Amino acid sequence: MSIPYLNRELSWVEFNQRVLDEALRDDLPLLERIKFLAITASNLDEFFQVRIGGLMMLRRGGLKTNDPSGLTPTRCLTALRQRILRMTADQYALFGGTLLPALRKAGIHAMQTQDLTLEQSSQVSTSFEDLIYPLLTPLAVDEGDAPPVVPGLQIVVACRLLDPETENTRYALIPIPETIGRRVPVSSDGHSHAFLLVEDLVAFHAARFFPGETVAATTAFRITRNGDIAVQEEDAIDLAGEMEDVLTARRFAETVRLELRADAPQDLARVIQEVTAAGTQEIYRIDGPPGLASFMDLAFLTGFEHLRAEDWPGQASPAITPGSGMFETIASGDLLLFHPYESFEPVLRLLEEAAVDPDVVAIKQVLYRTARKSRIIDALITAAENGKHVTALVELKARFDEARNLDRADELQRAGAQIVYGVKGLKTHSKICLIVRRESGHLRRYVHLGTGNYNETTSRLYTDVSYLTCKPEYGNDASLFFNAVSGRSKLLRFQRLIPAPTAMKSTLLDLITGEGERAKQGLPARIVAKVNSLQDPDIINALYKASRAGVEIKLNVRGICCLKPGDPKYSKNIEVVSIIDRFLEHARIFHFHQGGDTKVYISSADWMVRNLEKRIELMIPIEDPVLKRRLVRILDAFFQDNTQASRIQPDGTSLRIAKTKGKKSFRAQSHFYQLAKKAAKAREHERAMTFEPHVPAE
Repeated sequence: MSIPYLNRELSWVEFNQRVLDEALRDDLPLLERIKFLAITASNLDEFFQVRIGGLMMLRRGGLKTNDPSGLTPTRCLTALRQRILRMTADQYALFGGTLLPALRKAGIHAMQTQDLTLEQSSQVSTSFEDLIYPLLTPLAVDEGDAPPVVPGLQIVVACRLLDPETENTRYALIPIPETIGRRVPVSSDGHSHAFLLVEDLVAFHAARFFPGETVAATTAFRITRNGDIAVQEEDAIDLAGEMEDVLTARRFAETVRLELRADAPQDLARVIQEVTAAGTQEIYRIDGPPGLASFMDLAFLTGFEHLRAEDWPGQASPAITPGSGMFETIASGDLLLFHPYESFEPVLRLLEEAAVDPDVVAIKQVLYRTARKSRIIDALITAAENGKHVTALVELKARFDEARNLDRADELQRAGAQIVYGVKGLKTHSKICLIVRRESGHLRRYVHLGTGNYNETTSRLYTDVSYLTCKPEYGNDASLFFNAVSGRSKLLRFQRLIPAPTAMKSTLLDLITGEGERAKQGLPARIVAKVNSLQDPDIINALYKASRAGVEIKLNVRGICCLKPGDPKYSKNIEVVSIIDRFLEHARIFHFHQGGDTKVYISSADWMVRNLEKRIELMIPIEDPVLKRRLVRILDAFFQDNTQASRIQPDGTSLRIAKTKGKKSFRAQSHFYQLAKKAAKAREHERAMTFEPHVPAE
């Protein structure tokens, strides 16, 4: 018997619509709206590279099997195109019809070349000659020859050229590297800012590339190439070398989208389509500049802070005493940090202290995505150079971070660290760090486990949970984990940690089924979970069965949700909400009532097939009663949100939850920030009132 199941891809598009809805809100600060619009465009870029690219490969391979929602790859692509065309039209209507005029009114002007004064024209011409022209290389489009390779995700200016002597017409392309930047400043005085789009400036000066010819017409376009190309691990002897081949292959992969201006001359549109090998179904006509994701930097213009939301800096955790070392702090009791409301700094400090601590003998770390200038990796390099045994499991299959991970792995290896390139056939997505320290003649293990990456940049933008402990059971499990992934042995059940793909899914199914059994006996039964995505059919089916048994189920799902809420037969006891706010909801937290013996977990894994069956993940039980209660309160707060929350509807669309009459507005993220701020302030006051005597030096 088939169960109700929403299409994964269409569900993702509805998530992106929730992000776009934030950009559409006229009660948000202007630059926040620009930011959300740019995020929707960036999201679509990756969606086309991975999901659309993958579906196109399935269609080309002749696959006609239905997915769990009943769609074949062809039917899914058709439905996605129709939905994304509507979304793209909404994006450009907002950008050109609302945001650009509002920016102009606020003193931020997107100029056209014909609007420039003589002085401004001279200024940008100088910028072109000095900073742009030397970096550009035109590509000829010659009939009968192989077409030039057009780089993906770059703005390209297509030109129609006319030879005045022969009256012959030919075509050329001018790709603009992303490193140049999208906006060319025209003027800025702190109160106003004017800029020209780089493609407009290049088009204006295109004749510089073609002396003796007339530039008769230009237009800008952008293509997206298939990024769903994976290393063939069965044949991979040198995984790093294979991954470099994958990165090369992506540069020549098929076109999955062509963003083409609606006002592009017909002959230029035809040439662009031929050169990029884009089919009619891959062409997206747009009423504005291609590549809206590149307008993200507008959201951070200096001098326009009044057009942004108030800053919410991460607070110092009240559990950490200033001046105390991290080892001393963790030894005094387990720590739970809720980022970004509580700063990620203690995690960075732990590694940096470990790198120079003479008693630390070993550090083992999984690295999935890291910051460009990573203090984590710098600390590991320092540790290795200081003679500590450093093992770094660097996941080369972290999509679109492969090149950076290759470079940083090479740095670590040169410093003397032992490098492991993931596990064959699986992505290592766990967030775990183990530090072994010699104390009083014994070895003590300190462990950091989390829901987010070791990335200090995204730690300020993503909500995640960190758990730090030196409990022997967790340290022992951490050692077994690293032995398994580096030694290619089996991931067996540990004392505390629950790994995927070997045990997590079966444990979750047992926990869900257990709640259902208690509900059938008339006992209280409740499941509350927060995940980024819910797609695994077995988990969904188990939740349906628990719902039918009478279990109260509350799900906070940021993105993909294939479970169909509101079905009277299957999901009448299931509520699904999604919260889109200034921070990206990324923490995974699970709560099972268990007849009053509450079980609470944090995890690196979403409830998706890829996480539970095809990745190495960890689910971490939180046993400290105080920390458990804190996580349950965090979960419950999301279901009080009547400001940023939406309720997922039976058809997969979203309906924003409105504040009911008589109820106060409640915004979960603001609530968490205020709690962290008050806790930090209270601890600071407590310290100020505590007198510490000076002790004479021995």
